[in-house]
Formats: sequence, structure tokens, C-alpha cells
Amino acid sequence: MAAAKSAIDDMPVIGRVEDFDRSSGGFVERAVFNYRGVLIVLCAIATLVLGWRATMLTVNASFDKMIPQSHPYIRNYFDNRDALGGLGNSVRIVVEAKNGDIFDPDYLLVLQKVNDTVFLIPGIDRPWMKSLWTPLVRWTEITEEGLTAGAVMPEDYDGSKTSIDQLRANVYRAGLIGDLVANDLKSSTLFVPLLDHDPDTGLPFDYQRFAGELQKIRTDYASDKVAIHVIGFAQLAGDLISGLFKVMQFFAASVLIVAAVLFFYTRCLRSTLLVVAAALAAVLWLLGIIQLLGFALDPYSVLVPFLIFAIGASHGTQKMNGIMQDVARGTHRYVAARYTFRRLFLAGLSAILCNVVGFAVLMVIDIPVIRNLALMTSIGVSILIFVVLLLLPVLLSYVGVSPRAAKRRLEIQRKEAQPGGAPLGQRLLLPFTERRWATTALVVAAVVAIAAFGISRNLKVGDLDPGAPELWPDSRYNKDVAYVNVHYGLSSDQYAVIVKTPPGGCEKFSTLVEMDRLAQTLRAVPGVQVVVSAADAIRSTTTALYEGSPKWLTINRRESVLLNARDYMVANSPDLTNRECAVAPLIAYLADHRADTLEHVTDSVTAFAKDHDTDDLHFLPAAGSAGIQAVTNIVVRDSNRTMLFFLYGATALLCLIAFRSWRAVVVAIVPLMITSLICEALMVELNIGMKVATLPVIALGVGVGVDYALYLLSVQLQAQRSGASLTEAYRQALSFTGRVVLLIGFTMAAGVVTWVWSPIKFQANMGLLLTFMFLWNIAGALVMIPALSHFLLREETRQPRPEVVPT
Repeated sequence: MAAAKSAIDDMPVIGRVEDFDRSSGGFVERAVFNYRGVLIVLCAIATLVLGWRATMLTVNASFDKMIPQSHPYIRNYFDNRDALGGLGNSVRIVVEAKNGDIFDPDYLLVLQKVNDTVFLIPGIDRPWMKSLWTPLVRWTEITEEGLTAGAVMPEDYDGSKTSIDQLRANVYRAGLIGDLVANDLKSSTLFVPLLDHDPDTGLPFDYQRFAGELQKIRTDYASDKVAIHVIGFAQLAGDLISGLFKVMQFFAASVLIVAAVLFFYTRCLRSTLLVVAAALAAVLWLLGIIQLLGFALDPYSVLVPFLIFAIGASHGTQKMNGIMQDVARGTHRYVAARYTFRRLFLAGLSAILCNVVGFAVLMVIDIPVIRNLALMTSIGVSILIFVVLLLLPVLLSYVGVSPRAAKRRLEIQRKEAQPGGAPLGQRLLLPFTERRWATTALVVAAVVAIAAFGISRNLKVGDLDPGAPELWPDSRYNKDVAYVNVHYGLSSDQYAVIVKTPPGGCEKFSTLVEMDRLAQTLRAVPGVQVVVSAADAIRSTTTALYEGSPKWLTINRRESVLLNARDYMVANSPDLTNRECAVAPLIAYLADHRADTLEHVTDSVTAFAKDHDTDDLHFLPAAGSAGIQAVTNIVVRDSNRTMLFFLYGATALLCLIAFRSWRAVVVAIVPLMITSLICEALMVELNIGMKVATLPVIALGVGVGVDYALYLLSVQLQAQRSGASLTEAYRQALSFTGRVVLLIGFTMAAGVVTWVWSPIKFQANMGLLLTFMFLWNIAGALVMIPALSHFLLREETRQPRPEVVPT
């Protein structure tokens, strides 16, 4: 059988545009190129309008968007949020006395100023704010005259020794050591619960502004005598947003790196700048559309512009490469642009649709921040259809490539056409179309996949380290967390179980006994430090009401006794029950929020609830920072496999439509699946947990990685169906797209590798994992596609099919 013509040679060389039949090609091609001036004007207007809107885009974060809002456990929290003051989004501001202890007039004056400043910040849930200076913090005492109580801060405090001594006594009587006051008495805490929306404006809580207010407090009140530490989601979000502005610098670095790589390959400045400009225009369109839809950039979605730029540059490189090869043969730039459009539009459209589907699959995850990421990325990739697949070839039909670059490309092609002139890459990869090398490659791939699968079984869900894993261990925030953990007996990791009854139910003997049993169960769980509930408060209050007699340190069966204790508890400990006594949180303070700790606590709570729930008594998980994190871990774990199922199913369907061969689908999908397994194994080795920040990585890697298979297989199958052998067809694929596949793989890796130096740890982890997946997908595509094709696609040569000209 005679050698089939290559994908380039099947198009006639036309040096003059007048000799080209403008009515040739499919409908889409004619519509785009015969009205290219109109297309350019429309895209220019869109760029100006959306660019203007992009300047209005804001950066913010949201506590609610970080949690799975439709999960039953989270619905429990939302349904009872008003009765759970302080068990949602909050921060703890620790004011440390560097010299001496907190019982110092100067220190207490600073603490008062910090308290007053924080109290007036918009968005604070003021009735639930606690500190030594708030009336909510109270003490109780049994005297000969009965039970007495009052605010911890004396009403007549004047800074004198007498007042300070009174304050010291009140702190001990209130049992604040280890909670609001450090164990060593060298610091005290402001507990600051936050609202979801600013009550003055009705807008979502502005974390960037709040972080700025906290920084101003540090600046105004921290000194050589006082240090200030802040922990909580709002401070973490502020630090992440602050880090985002540094990440913007990495975007500029990525643009320069990609431009340098493209210029090194093409040696054509005009086409390099055009490809980069088109990719940047796509990013600009995306930012403008995001703003029009009412979204804001957050620490997760800020990565989307990197991805869209990298994907746009990769597809643009394919178009530029095709046009350059035609121009090098003597074809006019306009004709070359149309030839490239015919060859690559369908493959490019299929690849982009696979990208869209791959990213859209993330919407099955019930976490709003991931759904927003999926939506933004899908919109951004869809924009590439207009900017890169349609507009860029039109622009290149005007600009073309430099004569020097075309001449250089022609000389390279002539050298490669000579005997023994094939490039090193082809000489290394073509043997994989033969049985011996193909078998070896598949055996090695199988061994690697099995080993990776075994390691990936150890992949943990959730946080694996103390502190905030989103930031580096030496970050200011994690240092503050370490300080609080060392100096306070109760951590900030609260796991709250919502005990729900009919009104007045929490004061019943049966309810209190069951609460006490759950508390005892949780105290036996590793990682639980202290458990606090209404049952404990009523027990101690009953003792106090009866002259402190130890024999009353119990849950009394008499309704009148329990009612008196409940009334006092509601007045002095409103965070342990609401006024109707229908919702009472049982709070477990945990040693950390690691995945194993949260899983053990959740399992214990759900098992207890299964055995002890009744029609009038329900133990509902979960509230508190640790409880919400536990539910998030559950959703991430359950969503991972579901996401992969839909991801590979949708990708396989689109590949089947593009290739019209189930065997080709297997050839395209298997390398991606192996890469996914290796990525999970790498996460285990790097001690990276599967969580909200890392869950999208595999979907992003697969959605982008399928591009390589689509471009290579589209050329290979076209050649095979024209009569070429597998080896010859794969050689054509390597000549036409293989070199560029290698180029765009490195280009995309260069677009995200800069994240590794991000001040935000989870972004650095994402950059590392995506870089690995992009590079490994190249190896998988270039080696596994010919090896699998040897066993699955050789029949394509013996069964030629009529060529379908892309639209």
C-alpha cells in the first residue's frame, strides 16, 4: 500500500489568495472567514465592554460558601443558627501581656480599647461577643446569703489595686482560666462571632475590610508590652485574600514564561504576541462576565485566570503551528488559516467541550465555592471557542508569520524528510507502535497503576496538620494558632451537637440524662478535651442553689428543681440553650481538627443518635467550626468517586462522538486514568489531604489532559482511515501535532508552576499537582497512545472510511 499523504500534504499549495475558492469549506468556516471583518469588530467591542466590567470585579471570601449547604447536617445548623450564637463563623482575638500578667491597669486599658474598637466594627454579632469587658461574661458564687452573681469586670472598676483584686477573684469564680483567660494568666481572649451580612448595608460580610480592621488593631495597640494574636475563618480569609494580590504577580510571570517558550519554538514575534494577546483577551472576557453575573474572586477562583490563559495559549499554539507549516510550503497566510481551521476546528472544539464537561462535573460537589469554580472555569473555557478557535485564525489570516520563521520551519521540514533526518523524539516514540515496545510500555504502565492505586488507598480526607493547612506552617496565622493551643486549655476547634426538643424540653430529666450520656460517650473519644452542655450547667447550678452541697451535684428528678436551675442557666449561660429551652448545643472541644479526630467524633455522635433519638428528642450534628469541617470532609469523600465517574463518563462520550470508535476512546482515556491514580499517590507521599482546595485538581488535570489525546488521535485516525499504516499515521501525528503537544504541555505547566512559590500553601499544592498532571499527561499521551493503538486501532488502517471535513 502506498504511503498516504500527510495531514499537511493533502491540501494544495495556493500562493495567491485570488486563486482560492472562498466558497469552499464548511458553513462555519465560510461564515467566519468571509465575514472576518465583522467578527473582529464584534470581538473588539466585546473586549472593551467586558474589560471595563472587569475593572469593577471585587475580591472576597464567604464562610457559608465553604460548606456543603444542602447536606442534612449543615441544614441542621442553618435551621437552628439563631439559637446557636457563637457556634458558626467567629474569630478569637488574643491580647497578650508580654511583661507580667493580665492583672495590670495598663494591659486592661489596652484590652478595653481593643474590645470597644472591635465591638463597633460592622458585621459583629454584638450580643454574643465575649471578653473580660463584656457583660455577657459572668461569675456565680455561693454565700451564706445564697447564690450571687455578676459581671466579671466590676461595675466600679477604676484601675486601682482593689478593683484589680476584685477582677482577679471574679475571673477565678467564673472559671475562665483556660477559656477566655490563658492558663499562665499572660493573655485574655475576645470571642467575636460574625454575621453573614453587614446589617448597615445588607451586603455580604466583607472579609477583606474586616481583615483590614484587624490589621489596624494590631498596628494601633500592639507594642513592646502587648502582642495581639487572631485566629478564626475571617482572619484566615483575610490572609488568603492578602496573598492573592501577590499571586497576581505570578500571573504576569506566567505570561512572560509562556511568551518566551512560544517565541523560542516559532522564532516569530508577531504570531507569538498574537497568541498571548488572544489568551489574555479570553481572561479579560471571563473577568468581565464574572462581574456581570455578580460573582467575586475568592482564594479558590483566583486560580481560574491562570488555567484559562494556559489552555488558551495551548490551543492557540496549535493554530499557529498549523498555519506556519502551510506558509512554509508557500501557501498564502489567508489560505493557510482556512486550511488549519478545517483540520483542527473539530478537534479543538471537541477538546474544549471536554474541558467544559470536565470542569462542569465539579458542580456535582455540594460545596458552593467549588461549584463557583466549576462555573467560572466552564465559562472561561467556552469563551475560548470564540476567541481562540474563531478569532485567532482570522487574526492570523491578516498577520501571518514572519518570512524568516516560515523559512526556518521549511528547512526543518526538509531535514526531517531526508533519510535519517527524523527528529530524536520521533525515533524514540515510533517504536511504541510495534508489538515488543508496546507490550513493554503497557506492562510498565500496569505496574505503575497498580502501585499507585495501592498507595492512593491511604489518601486521607481533610486536614492532616494542626493549624490552617491553607497557609504555610511559619505563617503569622499558624503561629497565632500555635500560641493559643499552648496557652489555653480549650481549643478553638468546637464540635457542637444540636440537641433539639419541643419548647421546654431541655429542662426535662430524661433529656438531661441523655445529654449527659452523650457527653460521657464523647469524653471517651480520642482527641476530645472537654465536653460542655446544659446538663453540666444545670448540675452545677443545682448544687449552687442548695448551699453548694455535693449531694446535689446531680441531675435532679424534681421538675421544680430543674426549672429553677434552668432559669438561672438561661440568664447566665445563654450560649447553652435558647430562651424557649428547645435548642441546647452540646459542645465538644477538640485537640485538633485533623481528619481522623473529626471522623471519630462524628461516628460516635451518629451512632449515639441512632440509638437514643425519639419523637421529642433529637441529637443533630453538626455546628461549631470542627463540626462543619467534619461534614465538609464527608461531602468531599463521597463526592470524589462520584466526580470521577461523571468526569470519565462524560469525557468518554465526547471522545466517542469525535472519534466514532470505542477503541479510540479507550486509547484516549486509559492514560488519563493512570495519571489520576498517580496524582492521588503523590498526594499521599506529599502528605496532602483530599479537601476543598485539592478536590478540583484531578478534574482540572483530566479536563485539560484529554486535549493531547484529541489532537494526536484526530490526525492519526485521519491518516489511518486514508490508508496509512499505524506507524506512518503516528509519524504524521507527531509531525503535525506531536511537537506542539510537547510544547503546549510545557507551556501549560509553565503557566501554573509559578504557584509553587505562592504564600498560600494550598495554591502551592495545587500548582505542584497540576504541573505534575500536565507533564505526566504528555508522557502518557506520547507513549501510551501508540502502545494502546497497536492492540486496539490497527484495524482502522484496514477499514478506510470516507474523510469527514470539519466544519
